[in-house]
Amino acid sequence: MKIQISVDGIAYEVEVEETEEGSLTASASVVPPARTTIQSTVVPTAAKPSSHPEDGDTVDETKVCRSPVAGIVVQVHVQAGAQVQADDLILVLEAMKMETRISTPVAGRLRAVRVVPGEAVRLNQILAEFF
Repeated sequence: MKIQISVDGIAYEVEVEETEEGSLTASASVVPPARTTIQSTVVPTAAKPSSHPEDGDTVDETKVCRSPVAGIVVQVHVQAGAQVQADDLILVLEAMKMETRISTPVAGRLRAVRVVPGEAVRLNQILAEFF
């Protein structure tokens, strides 16, 4: 008989069978959770001091796009100098098997894209800068 259980958010399919002596034996296999995609638009906020020296002491928050999660850059869809509209997809992050699509907070031209595919990013790290 097969049953499914969940431990710490991970689904397991367990096969249980009765042996001749009346005892039970079990074997299990991991059923990976489905990949989920989340759409995220980063909204600029008032300027705040940076906790990371490479981000500079004062940053104009209306001209940067920050990471809403810690994760890995999966895809970068733009490059420095590109003209973008508000809500254009600029990159995709993966965190905990979920993809987060990062869109531009404003229309304008990209000054720099600070990340590359495969790079690990921190929460609130600057991903891109605008003119």
